[in-house]
Amino acid sequence: MTTIAIMQPYFFPYLGYFQLLASVDRFVILDDVNMINRGWVNRNRILVNGEAHTISIPLIGNSQNKLICELSIFDESKWREKTLKTITQSYSRAPYFRSVMSLIEEIFGYNESSLDKFLLHSLGKFVDYLGISVEIISSSRKYGNNHLRAQDRIIDICQKEQSQNYVNPIGGVDLYSKESFAKHELCLHFLKMREIEYKQFQSKHLPFLSIVDVCMFNSSKELTALLAEKELC
Repeated sequence: MTTIAIMQPYFFPYLGYFQLLASVDRFVILDDVNMINRGWVNRNRILVNGEAHTISIPLIGNSQNKLICELSIFDESKWREKTLKTITQSYSRAPYFRSVMSLIEEIFGYNESSLDKFLLHSLGKFVDYLGISVEIISSSRKYGNNHLRAQDRIIDICQKEQSQNYVNPIGGVDLYSKESFAKHELCLHFLKMREIEYKQFQSKHLPFLSIVDVCMFNSSKELTALLAEKELC
């Protein structure tokens, strides 16, 4: 039985996003929806001097009236250099800095101006690094169903992918109905990330930072264990 998840593309998303990826057979990148300003599509948080610090991808003509797949990255190397410098200065003493920094440099060296393609490439690199086995479907534009909204669209994608199970983050528990999915012979599940702590620089753990932070402080074995710290309901 095929299990699927559907999410917007995010920039260096948090651990729960990758827990979702590790829970399914196919992962659909929903990039033909409207951009949400100050959301997580082009920004995330890392640890700087013990505090959460936002890093972001500058965009050309960013607007909530545009679809994610219509947006382009501001073609200027300075933001990449600045972000790499910030990450280097912040994590140079982290135990797994070298391997993670090499990965990030490779991601930033990808010569792509389309936001959705850049994010897809970035996501794929971290999926490989974390050892997650999942099929990522490159574009939601293939379905031709963006006239549908919310739950109806999710169900339609599941049917087109011939999936029997759909997994959604726990935040959608009030948005989707298990009964409605069942009418279409689909099982709806919700993923809840357990409370997680790992050793950072400071004594008090700062949660829900980018996957960059998680990888900087955890070994391959520890990352595998963290991906399993979840519940399906």
